[in-house]
Amino acid sequence: MEISIIINNYKTRGLLKQCLKGIYMYPPSVEYEIVVVDNNSGDGSVQMVKEIFPQVKLIEAKENLGHHKGNNLGIKKTTGKYVLILNTDIAIISNAIDQIYRFMEDQLQAALVGPRLKNPDGTIQMSCMRFPDKVVPIYRRTFLGRFDFAKKKINRYLMTDYDHKSTRQVDWILGACAMIRRSVIDQVGLMDEDLFLYFGDVAWCKKFFATGYQVYYYADADIVHYHKRESAQSGILSRIFWIHIMDWFKYLRKYS
Repeated sequence: MEISIIINNYKTRGLLKQCLKGIYMYPPSVEYEIVVVDNNSGDGSVQMVKEIFPQVKLIEAKENLGHHKGNNLGIKKTTGKYVLILNTDIAIISNAIDQIYRFMEDQLQAALVGPRLKNPDGTIQMSCMRFPDKVVPIYRRTFLGRFDFAKKKINRYLMTDYDHKSTRQVDWILGACAMIRRSVIDQVGLMDEDLFLYFGDVAWCKKFFATGYQVYYYADADIVHYHKRESAQSGILSRIFWIHIMDWFKYLRKYS
């Protein structure tokens, strides 16, 4: 098996259906498998997969495992040389998976590669970033981000000085769409399950660098991402906001 595609789903039936349709419309040219981990969605996602995509390997979790634990469960149940992690809000619109695969085959020191992500209107998302310092996530989610001193740090973090039109090594890639070399996962370990939804992609890339591997942003493959940034759009009293903050403090304690 060359590519194991893992999709971790929680209450996003429509997006999951769209994501799976895109993969089968533009499938990899090499042997691949698709695993959907459903986190006890209860929204008809499981039934939809069984009825429309019976060839998909479906794992039904008894609870919401979160982003990292859910993806880890999928990784453990697969055998591919490469693991392709996709959020359900990813839409495959070309042979991008093949392009990413060939890049990984050529770049033997690459642990992880992420494609260029685009918004539905065709604009480029900031999906590769520099490692954050201790205050950037706070700036991005509070009124402090309006001040010039905070904007400077945020822009550096988001790599706004880079046009995102060329392939290059980066610090880390947004975990919505990333292909990872399984041999490196075997070496450094799975995603950090102490983190529920956020910063596991940052922590993973730090581990890859620590063992001498590279992380790449690959600009020759385009994928659409229906990204909402729930933690930023939700108010300070929302559950998702505080999950984000708690994951940030856990990340700081372990990786800073």
